[in-house]
Amino acid sequence: MKVMIAGIGGASLGTEIYKSLQLAGGYDVYGCDVSSSAYGLYEPGFAKTYRLSHESYVENVISACADAGAKWLIPGGEQPMILLGASADRLNHAGIELVANSSAVIALFSDKDATFKKLAENGVSIPRTIAVTQPGDIDFVGLPCVIKPATGSGGSAAVFFTISVDEAMIYAAFIRRNGTQPIAQEYVDITEGEFTIGVLSLPNRQVVGSIALRRELSAKLSVAYRGRGGLISSGYSQGYIDEYPELCRQAEHIAETIGSCGPINVQGRVRDGVLLPFEINPRFSASTYLRAMAGFNEVDMLIRHSFSGELPVRSVLKPGWYLRSLTEQYVSKEQLK
Repeated sequence: MKVMIAGIGGASLGTEIYKSLQLAGGYDVYGCDVSSSAYGLYEPGFAKTYRLSHESYVENVISACADAGAKWLIPGGEQPMILLGASADRLNHAGIELVANSSAVIALFSDKDATFKKLAENGVSIPRTIAVTQPGDIDFVGLPCVIKPATGSGGSAAVFFTISVDEAMIYAAFIRRNGTQPIAQEYVDITEGEFTIGVLSLPNRQVVGSIALRRELSAKLSVAYRGRGGLISSGYSQGYIDEYPELCRQAEHIAETIGSCGPINVQGRVRDGVLLPFEINPRFSASTYLRAMAGFNEVDMLIRHSFSGELPVRSVLKPGWYLRSLTEQYVSKEQLK
């Protein structure tokens, strides 16, 4: 089976998806990226890689898939997910199946303001969340709180912990000047743990299963900010994977509530046994390879279902610590694409 991954930068979702497919076996994996310095372009395990231009991105991805003979296309990051998700019909017309959630789910849950309004309307427990337009909005969520952009905050980009209204408004103004709507969110402490939970649903919205990792937040790699009584995690999850049935049940309920028909990743903290999601991404997670190592290879399950109609079976997990680091690679000046 020939698969193209769009977006293969180093230590990214795309390279984690690549490793998950390599672990499963039975795939020719291709990759493409717009950056000449993308780590994956020089990863020898890819059958072939393609350097694309920013211009006419979707058309370039389609051409790369045609050259590779790849029927399945997986977004390897948030921006490829948004661009390709909006073009799912064009991809289908070209004989390419996008291995992702529906365009409607992607569009809705790429906007955190809309995300948390939708969850609240459907009775899902969430941290207090509001779009920031005036200082009084901070009173609604309370202090300390988190200020972040409504779009494009994957990996904790431009996410700020704040302890005063004045500080919150400074961060909100900074986000607004960068062209994004800021939102304020209640800060939930880490006493009962922070979790990243993957939920896989089929195109008919049937939930296949879920897997939870309790994040280990002592390593510098996994922390974006620590201080003044608060902690913001980074996009590099590591920690303990085990059966967390009650938390997984809550995450699966979220997937059913939003009509998920593919992968979603729920990140949240726990208070009084209740999962309070602070981020929901309608895609595979950068923890995908850790999950595959534990016995839940969601990428492989979804592609094999598409290929054969085979109903995925959630295997017994291998509990334990799943840790990560960074790898290095030398690329000569002559090899740069």
